[in-house]
Amino acid sequence: MYSSKALNRIEIIQKKIEFIQNIVANKGSVVDALEDEQNDRAAILMHLTSIAEQFDKLLHSGELEVLANFEKQDIKGSYELRNFIAHDYEGIDFPIVEDVIVQRLPIILEGTKKILL
Repeated sequence: MYSSKALNRIEIIQKKIEFIQNIVANKGSVVDALEDEQNDRAAILMHLTSIAEQFDKLLHSGELEVLANFEKQDIKGSYELRNFIAHDYEGIDFPIVEDVIVQRLPIILEGTKKILL
């Protein structure tokens, strides 16, 4: 149904979300994880960037069928967040990042699980 490259990218997205969730669980909350500027914040932001890159690669390789499993706002939003991280790291609005982690990542994770069943 989906190409092996597409499935590999979905697996990466799933893994990165799980890494973020593990970081948050180890710290006790998203806020506490994001306050750890040296380690956890940097790791979370890098994983979010990686998620956006995987979505972008799926989009540019024409894997529209697999992308149909995700809300367009999540795909677009992930890339917009990636741009903020890459171009204005010190100006990131952390309540937005917290909202993404709490509200959107679980939805994206469910989409990956449906695809990889």
